Amino acid sequence: MTDPRTALVAAGYDAMADTWERWSAQITDDPRFEWLERLDSLLRDGAQVVELGCGNGTRETRALAARFELTGVDLSAEQLRRARERVPAATFVHADLTEIEFDEGSLDAVCAFYVLNHVPRELLPGLFARIHRWLRPGGLLLTTLGAGDLDGWEGEWLGVRMYFSGHDPARNRELLAAFELVDDEVVTIHEPEGDVAFHWILARR
Repeated sequence: MTDPRTALVAAGYDAMADTWERWSAQITDDPRFEWLERLDSLLRDGAQVVELGCGNGTRETRALAARFELTGVDLSAEQLRRARERVPAATFVHADLTEIEFDEGSLDAVCAFYVLNHVPRELLPGLFARIHRWLRPGGLLLTTLGAGDLDGWEGEWLGVRMYFSGHDPARNRELLAAFELVDDEVVTIHEPEGDVAFHWILARR
């Protein structure tokens, strides 16, 4: 974790593990399982799947591990400790998703739910290029991105220091030009503090 913004996110999620679980449980209109079903319908049993920013072993991680060979990656040691307890069938790696590498053409799918808006946006082009290399021809990327032009914000969130960044949907699409967009939609969800829009993308290599 060479970038101080990455270290900030890691420390934040370590410190607020219980708070985040209580907070996220209040969100009732999250569309991630609708999108996960779209991904699921396009993959074979036993597919090689990586979840970047897997967090604490939430329901979607358990669903992925039930059908696929899942590797979860997260930079929070505490979140990973919980994930290992809850999803023993998966493999978990403590690493920075902006630095980790997988073999070229080794994966059938990469997922990243509500995590890439914590990544400094100037690092996204390199990350997408690496994901493209990791995927087999026809491999899939399912991700949520920020839906607003946010160069970088650092401040208090859920009682800890946190970092957010992102682009508007048009720029997100430009960054994913190497992929074929299968589904692409901006969805607003109702978080405890108010409405927030995310850019959902299902893309194929």
